[in-house]
Amino acid sequence: MPPKKRSVTIQDVAKASGVSVSTVSRVLNGKVDVADETQARIVGVIAKLGYTSNLAARSMRSHKKNLIGLVVPDIGFPYSIEIMKGINQAIAESTYDLLVYTTGDVQKSEAASHEQHYVSLLNNSLTDGVIIVASAASDFITNAPIVAVDPHALKPNYPSVQGTNYHGALDIMDYLLGLGHRHIGFICGRPEINSAGRRLQGYRDALTRAGVEVDESLIVPGDFTTPGGRERGLQLLSLANPPTAIFAANDQSAIGVFQAAEERGLRVPQDLSIVGFDNITEAKYLGLTTIDQRLAEMGYVAVQMLLKLIKNEPIDALVHKMPTQLLVRSSCGAPSRP
Repeated sequence: MPPKKRSVTIQDVAKASGVSVSTVSRVLNGKVDVADETQARIVGVIAKLGYTSNLAARSMRSHKKNLIGLVVPDIGFPYSIEIMKGINQAIAESTYDLLVYTTGDVQKSEAASHEQHYVSLLNNSLTDGVIIVASAASDFITNAPIVAVDPHALKPNYPSVQGTNYHGALDIMDYLLGLGHRHIGFICGRPEINSAGRRLQGYRDALTRAGVEVDESLIVPGDFTTPGGRERGLQLLSLANPPTAIFAANDQSAIGVFQAAEERGLRVPQDLSIVGFDNITEAKYLGLTTIDQRLAEMGYVAVQMLLKLIKNEPIDALVHKMPTQLLVRSSCGAPSRP
């Protein structure tokens, strides 16, 4: 077995650059009192040797870390990807870098404790502040600022960016009712998530407001995933009197309903209308009528809020409400039967 290579140290960089360790340190910490020629030489040596300074050690020496933490449950989930697009844009426009932590699974147990651990780790040593996507914890013990995007809790004890889930659900239900649908199925989201509850309440209230009795057999549990949407879609389509339209609590679930309809030999929208919520990229190519929650903009705004807090500047409100918008595409039509 070949011997392990020794890590490059700051002393190695100083020796190769012909300067003192303190001069290298000043360059690493962004000090402006180092001559341009000397700084360029040091930066070149750092790149050549592959030296990487220890973030935690640097942060202990300086109050300004120029680093923002991001805690996200699953970076591969389309919902998370859309939010991260906006975060990435805001980071690109700033002088900050981004450090990402993920549990790798939107449904992993003990999510709140994982988040609290990550926030404590990041804000106590590495970062100037943290953004949490779909936070499960209602509170955090931290001295540095945090901002959540679409938190699970109704009233978290920290700043957040939230969509108008209830009004979005009303809008999409009013659209289906306007097409003549009265037998509308609903696939719920995860029950512990506030936004899922608000969408369900919007479904119920829209029916009541239209004088349509709520049929509990048309409301089925869901988990915001495509396999879950397929399974629950098949369940609804197996009813003696199946729905003429299905409202899935998010686009991922709605994609599963498309799969269920195909398995049953149903045409969309001639035999079944389908709607979702979120407006992920895949929704456009499926022709899915959905509610645009402006996820990328939510991520962008969250970074702007966090940067203000880092600079001790006031934010407009503890909760930033992001208006939703109905996007009508080709997945809906008038009911083929009463």
